[in-house]
Amino acid sequence: MDDCVFCKIVAGQIPAYKIYEDANFLAFLDINPWVEGHTLVVPKKHFRWVWDLPADQVGAYFAVAAKIANHFKEVLGIEFVMSFIYGYNVPHAHIQLFPDARGKVAVYPKEGKQKLDSARAQDLVKKLKF
Repeated sequence: MDDCVFCKIVAGQIPAYKIYEDANFLAFLDINPWVEGHTLVVPKKHFRWVWDLPADQVGAYFAVAAKIANHFKEVLGIEFVMSFIYGYNVPHAHIQLFPDARGKVAVYPKEGKQKLDSARAQDLVKKLKF
């Protein structure tokens, strides 16, 4: 999709702090994180909603999200990674992962999101990327 920001990230037209990538999915840090390590997991092919993916890809999509969440738990030494299936703010299917977010993320936050600092983002990528 020509005007989709996530499609532009997948295509390399917009830079991103990538955490994970394979042939079908990409995970990168949110530039306006709700918590440190807030990550977006997207299919590389454009789908409007998670449920628009072909049935044989939905399981693979969730397996990738689980792999990333479990990796975060291991490398960050945390017990919990919260997830949202979101989609109305950017019209591209995405799963949001929030490391150790209990009590830190409102369901519909209006404030509290901050701009991701470049130096901190690079440190997080070194720690979280696999």
